[in-house]
Amino acid sequence: MTGTPPAHAPGGPLRVGLVGYGLAGSVFHAPLIAATEGLTLDTVVTSNPERQRQARAEFPDVRTAASPDELFDRAAELDLVVIASPNKTHVPLAKRALEAGLPVVVDKPVAGTAAEARELAALAEERGLLLSVFQNRRWDNDFLTLRELIAEDSLGDVWRFESRFERWRPKPKGGWRESGDPAEIGGLLYDLGSHVVDQALVLFGPVTQVYAESVVRRAGAEADDDTFIALTHASGVRSHLFVSSTAAQLGPRFRVLGSKAGYVKHGLDPQEAALREGARPGPGWGEEDEALWGRLGSGESPVTGGGDAAPTVPGDYPAYYAAVAKALLEGGPNPVDAREAADALDVLEAARRSARDGVVVAL
Repeated sequence: MTGTPPAHAPGGPLRVGLVGYGLAGSVFHAPLIAATEGLTLDTVVTSNPERQRQARAEFPDVRTAASPDELFDRAAELDLVVIASPNKTHVPLAKRALEAGLPVVVDKPVAGTAAEARELAALAEERGLLLSVFQNRRWDNDFLTLRELIAEDSLGDVWRFESRFERWRPKPKGGWRESGDPAEIGGLLYDLGSHVVDQALVLFGPVTQVYAESVVRRAGAEADDDTFIALTHASGVRSHLFVSSTAAQLGPRFRVLGSKAGYVKHGLDPQEAALREGARPGPGWGEEDEALWGRLGSGESPVTGGGDAAPTVPGDYPAYYAAVAKALLEGGPNPVDAREAADALDVLEAARRSARDGVVVAL
């Protein structure tokens, strides 16, 4: 353990221990925690010396620890644990944190199965502790815009929701995310699929049927890298969800068809790219150039000028940790309850079974 513990005066900021400093920890969680009033990044856990140096360079007051054991040995000095380590560690580390009496934020997917997620949720409820899942894509600019359009009844009755999270990565990068070992909980179904399924459930409610096609296309790849999921919602909406690392031409991020109009939006929310480049939340955060706004209309393709430009609501990842801080300091609502994440895992498990057996799975 390096560094000096900060004083924690009553009413002072909550001290956060962050487990993991790879992509999730360094790009998403650490900057957002540090930018949130009421929170302070106290400790980063990583066994990688270079990542320890990286953390201290960006956050000079942060302490580092080489293992979760070091962190939990001083649990009394912390107020919140954030788990941004590989997927297979989410459940055991979240359980340890809750048993140590600490509220927990877990990166998605919270667990490999819905049953495990519900067991964690039950433990958190039994201990009276917050257990929240980092579903940051609920604060993407396009998703916030679509929620607003639906609330305003701009689309009428939504009939079909198409959502794509596509990339062009013809060569596997390796690592646990692309491992074929089931214990690693890798592959796109549980990675990007966690986002698109969560968004569909938030927008259109519970699902009654799931159909999926899941393929390993790239030479040397072990886990699914091209997956399609079709959902039938109890509301009658049909969601068609695509996640891929093999899309040579990227489709629209959203194509939403309703009884009054449709909404088509291309491009990804800019916040991840900004965080990767070292930008931090501040004035103008999450705003998008007007040239990238989606189109709202009917009867003609957006490519040929159909519809009107629909102003994109600024993305707002900082809102997630602001809500976590409010939940802990003021008793506000949990921004993403673990039982909601379990409902999404029900769908992901059904999709995996559907793709494997070539059947439609009823929920």
